[in-house]
Amino acid sequence: MSIIPSFFGRRRTNVFDPFSLDGFPFNSETSSSSLVNTNIDWKETADEHVFKADVPGLKKEEVKVEVEDERVLQISGERNKETEDKGETWHRVERSSGKFVRRFRLPENARVDQVKAAMENGVLTVTVPKLEVNKKPDVKSIHISG
Repeated sequence: MSIIPSFFGRRRTNVFDPFSLDGFPFNSETSSSSLVNTNIDWKETADEHVFKADVPGLKKEEVKVEVEDERVLQISGERNKETEDKGETWHRVERSSGKFVRRFRLPENARVDQVKAAMENGVLTVTVPKLEVNKKPDVKSIHISG
């Protein structure tokens, strides 16, 4: 069972999401860091599935997009902690560091061989095209004997 965020504030509801793999046996919270809760939106259009992940402060080299087991999209990354140099005094450390992993089971209509990813202004966009559905059914005329 997955926890789906509410559109109104930060409340969460217990709603089953058949495509999310957050939870046993694929728990997205594989790290104890605060980056684990990386926010990801998933929308479906007529032609594709689009995932948008907030990854502020990360470079594209620090983020990985993979497809596992044929239909599991995995988005992961790591932000390294800044080192304290001699003579510096830190008064507050609020920016999180650590790893995050999020997994999503893609539907049957996903073309996993054509996944594309791009990063711009701290937002990772992953695009998964959908298989074309034959919109016009094949019609075969049957001869009536007799």
